[in-house]
Amino acid sequence: MRISAINNSYSFTSTEQPSKKNQNPISKTGEKAILTKAAFIGGLGIGARCLLELADGDFLGEIFGKNAEKIVNKQYKNISANKKIMLTIGVFCGLVAAFVSGFALLYTLFKAPNINYQGNVNAFKKGKDMDVYIKGNSAEKEIYTQMNEKAQNASPEEKAKLKEQYMLMKKAKNRVPDFVNTGLTNNKKS
Repeated sequence: MRISAINNSYSFTSTEQPSKKNQNPISKTGEKAILTKAAFIGGLGIGARCLLELADGDFLGEIFGKNAEKIVNKQYKNISANKKIMLTIGVFCGLVAAFVSGFALLYTLFKAPNINYQGNVNAFKKGKDMDVYIKGNSAEKEIYTQMNEKAQNASPEEKAKLKEQYMLMKKAKNRVPDFVNTGLTNNKKS
């Protein structure tokens, strides 16, 4: 007699995927990315300003210039004088950019705990606002659907009343949250 194992596997999780329309698009990582980008751009500005402050005595220009010449002389031995000057200028600009971006990276790392906290707070606030907006839109859609179904089998008096209700619904339209950048709001202002 052969006995085999019984394989009963039950899943208590739902296999249905929620629709994309009713999902909240606000995420913590997105908010943190926005803040990180802003901190990095701010760090670039601070790094450039620091570089300009240090460059007042031409001390920094000499250091970058000498290092640029060393790099060009080491990498390109047999080139013409014009190419050497162009390459030196390019390497000089690269060293300046490396200094400024390095300063921006350090500034961003310094601001990382604040970015993490502020990103969580912003995501929570915007998420709640977006949840209210999404739920309001689904309720509004349901009301319009019910009004449309009633209007198809309505008498002329009922249609007039439905038209009034429709106009009231249009006046009380669900407002888009302030942080959402849409082309419609920009076009209305101009």
